[in-house]
Amino acid sequence: MRIKIHYKLTLIFIAIITVVLTVNFLYLNNKLKNHILTRTKDNLKKQTQLAKVMIEKELPFGHQPYSIDKLADKIGQSLDLRTTIINQAGVVLGDSELDGKELKSVENHLMRPEIQEALREGEGLKKRFSETIGKDLIYYALPLKKEKAIAIVRLSIPLSEVELISGKLKGILFFSFLAVFLLASGVSFLVALFITRPVKEISWVAKGVAKGNLERRASVKSLDEIGDLANAFNFMLDQINLKIDEVTASRSRLKAVLLSMFGGVMVTDKKGEIILVNDTLKKELQIKQNPKRKLSLEVIRNIEIQEVIEQVLCEKSGIFSKEIIIDEPAKKTFLLHAAPVLKEGRPDGAVLIFHDITELRRLENIRKDFIANLSHELRTPVTNIQGYAETLLAGAWQDEKNLKEFLNIIYSDTEKLAYLIKDILDLSKIESTDKPLKLELVNLNNLIRETVKNINKQANEKQIKLELNLDENISKIKVDKIQIQQAISNIIDNAMKYTPKQGEIKISTTQLKNEVRIDISDTGIGIPEGDLERIFERFYRVDKARSRQLGGTGLGLSIVKNIILNHNGKIWCKSAEGAGSTFSLTLPILS
Repeated sequence: MRIKIHYKLTLIFIAIITVVLTVNFLYLNNKLKNHILTRTKDNLKKQTQLAKVMIEKELPFGHQPYSIDKLADKIGQSLDLRTTIINQAGVVLGDSELDGKELKSVENHLMRPEIQEALREGEGLKKRFSETIGKDLIYYALPLKKEKAIAIVRLSIPLSEVELISGKLKGILFFSFLAVFLLASGVSFLVALFITRPVKEISWVAKGVAKGNLERRASVKSLDEIGDLANAFNFMLDQINLKIDEVTASRSRLKAVLLSMFGGVMVTDKKGEIILVNDTLKKELQIKQNPKRKLSLEVIRNIEIQEVIEQVLCEKSGIFSKEIIIDEPAKKTFLLHAAPVLKEGRPDGAVLIFHDITELRRLENIRKDFIANLSHELRTPVTNIQGYAETLLAGAWQDEKNLKEFLNIIYSDTEKLAYLIKDILDLSKIESTDKPLKLELVNLNNLIRETVKNINKQANEKQIKLELNLDENISKIKVDKIQIQQAISNIIDNAMKYTPKQGEIKISTTQLKNEVRIDISDTGIGIPEGDLERIFERFYRVDKARSRQLGGTGLGLSIVKNIILNHNGKIWCKSAEGAGSTFSLTLPILS
C-alpha cells in the first residue's frame, strides 16, 4: 500500500511522541504513587505522634479498657484514621474500628510486625493485610510511656485510600498526557506537511516532466538540503531543455535534409519497420498509405528491398549497393544504396537511398540502339561502295555497261549516306541547348501552303491527293520557321512513303484556346498498335525491310518530336493497321 511521505513522517513523529509520553507517564505515575505513599506514611507518622501526645496527656495508664477504647474511638474520629492501643503484652486495649465486645475476641497483637519493630526500634511501619478487619493497611506504631506503664499506639490507613488518590492523579496525568499527545500529533502533522511540501512540489514537477511539461520549475527557496535538491533539479531541467533543443534542431535539420533530397530516402528501425519515407520516394513509387511501422514489403512490392534491409541489419558496417527494378505502379530502375545506423556498435536501423536511373538506362539503351542502328545503316552503303569500287579497280571499269551501273549504285549509296549524315546533324543541332530557337511571328497556314507547294510535284507523281482544310482565323504564332517547316515536311514525306497510289493526305489547322493544332492524316498502311509508342525513337522502323526499300534514315519522326518539344508543344499519333494514320501536334500561342 502506498503511503505519502508526510503521513510517514507524521507516523514516525507520533511513534516517537507515544514512546516518550508513555515512558514519562509510567515514570511519573510511579513517582507520584511513591510520593503519595511516602507522604501518606509521613502524615501517618505525624498523626501517630499527635495521637501519642493526646493519649499520654489525657489518659493515665491504669484506666479501664473501656475508657481506653473510648479514647481510641475519639482519636480515630478526630484524625479519621484507625487507632489501636495495645499494652506491652500484646492485648488490644482500644480500637476505633471495634466496640467493647469485639475487643474481647481480638487476638493478641504482640507478634504483629509493626509492634515488634516498635518495641525493638522505637517505631514500627508496615504495609500488610489486616486479619481483623480484612483490608490492606499501612500501620505505624509508637511505644507509650506514662510513669511506669508501657503501651503501644498504632494508627493505620487503608491502602484503598492511597490507591484512590493515586488513581485520581493517574487519571489527571493520563488525560494531561493525552491532550499533549493530541496536540503534539497535530503539530507533527503540520510540521511533516511543512517539511514535505517542497518534496511534494519537486515530485509534482517531476511528474509534469514525465508527461512532457519541461517549462515548470520547483519554487523551493529553503537554504537546506531540500533547497539544494530543488536547485539541482531545476538546473537538470534547464540542461534537459538545452539538450532537447539541440537534439530537436539536429533532428529537424536531418529530417529536412532527408525529406528535401532529390533521391528517395527510406529509414527503418532495428526491426526493419519503416520510420521515415521522404516525399520524393512517395511520389516516385506513388505511396499513398502511411508507411510508418510497416515492413518495406508491405509498402513496396519488391522482395529485393526487404532482403537488402535484412542484410544491412545483420552487418555492423559497410554500404550495400544494388540495382533493382520495381514493376509497380510503373516499371522503374533504381540504384539502391543502403547502410546501417549504428548504436553502441550494433545496428539500430537502416538508411536506404533510391536513385532513379530509369531515364539513364533508357538513354543508355537508346544509345546502344542508336549505335547499333547507325552501324547497320552505315554498313550496307559502305559495304556496297567498297565492293563496287574494288570491282571497278579490278578492271570492271573497262566494261562500259557495268561501269555505269556500278557508278549509279555507288552514287545512290553515297546519297543515302549524305541523307543519313544530314539527319544526324539536324537531330544533333535540334537537341543542342547551346543554339536558341530563332523565333519569329508567322502565319501557320501560309507556312503549310509553302511546304505543300514544295512537295506537290512528288505527290502528283505518286498520284496522291493533298487536301488542305485550314482555319483562316487561327492566330499567328512565334516559332522557328525553318524547324517547323522541316517538321511538317517530314510528317508529310513520311505519309507519302506509306500511302499507296491514288491515296489521300489531309492537312488541317484548328484554333484552340491557347494553342493551335495541326492534324496530318493519310490513307496509308497504318501502324500496329504495339508500335505506336516507339515510332518517335531514333532508327525505329515498323517494317524495316520496306522502310529501307522506300528510302529514309529512320530519324525523321525523332527529329519532328524534338522540334515540337523544343517549342513547348505536343505530338501524338493515332493509327489503325490498314486504315491509315493521323499525326497531331499542338503549338502554344506565344505573346
